[in-house]
Order: sequence, then C-alpha cells, then structure tokens
Amino acid sequence: MSDAASGSGRRASRRANKSSRAFRTISEVSTHLDVPQHVLRFWESKFSQIKPMKRGGGRRYYRPEDVALLTRIRDLLYNEGYTIRGVQKLLREKGIKFLLADAVIESEEDNINDQPSILDAIVERGGHPGADSSELNQVDKMELLSIREELLSIRNALIGLT
Repeated sequence: MSDAASGSGRRASRRANKSSRAFRTISEVSTHLDVPQHVLRFWESKFSQIKPMKRGGGRRYYRPEDVALLTRIRDLLYNEGYTIRGVQKLLREKGIKFLLADAVIESEEDNINDQPSILDAIVERGGHPGADSSELNQVDKMELLSIREELLSIRNALIGLT
C-alpha cells in the first residue's frame, strides 16, 4: 500500500473516532445530515442562529451546538413539513433552547415507544423476575395496567408543559 493511501485511511479512521464535542467541517456535517453542502450554506443565510467558526480560506467549523440545531432544522423542514419561514418564526418566538428541548423529548418518545413496556414485561413474568405468569392473578394484572395508564397520562401532561 502506498504512503498516500495509508495516510488517507488513517485520516478517515481518525474522523470516525472524533469526540462528540469536536468541531466538524462542512463536509462532515453534510454527510451526517445527508444534505448537500450548499444547503448548509443556504441555511446559514436564512437562520442567523447558525454561526460556524470560519478559519483561513473561509473553512467552516461547526460546533456541536450548531450540528444539533442544524439537525433539528432539517427534521422540521424535511420530516415535519415546516417551511423556512415557519422554522424562522419558531426560532424567533420560542428560541433555540425550545427547539432543541423539543427534539430531545421527541427522541425520548421514540425510544419509549420502540421499546417493550416494562409493565408489560412485569405482567408477563407474573409480577417479578423469574415468576410464573400464573402467580399473578387477574386483579393484579388490572391494577398494573391501570397504573401504567396513569403513568402514561402523567408523562403526556409533562410533555405538554415544555
């Protein structure tokens, strides 16, 4: 293998192992978000909140906070049907922190909805690890399901407060 080929391989593996706190180039952010670089530059012109550092030659370096905001903007535009004006209005009225907190809540909801319910597992196991499901009577099952519903309604109320 030539020195040039092995050098580029080392650079690629070094990029893959970057810290989550590391700054990213426009190329890395573009790949991460699956949007072209010119779209990122366009979004910079439309959203004053996106402020990558610029080094010699105009190279952009995005902070982790910029990447998080760009990720949320992409989701709002591409997945939730917002227009650029709509996202601008959200940022103006609610602020960056609201948009990013909203993204965290949605991510947690997805995680919760994708995982089997802990209470469902308890009911299946009969109330405790290793228990036979026949040990849990119908009244206990109904009580657990009622508690589950109450907890879900509390969670939804708390989400509505943010």
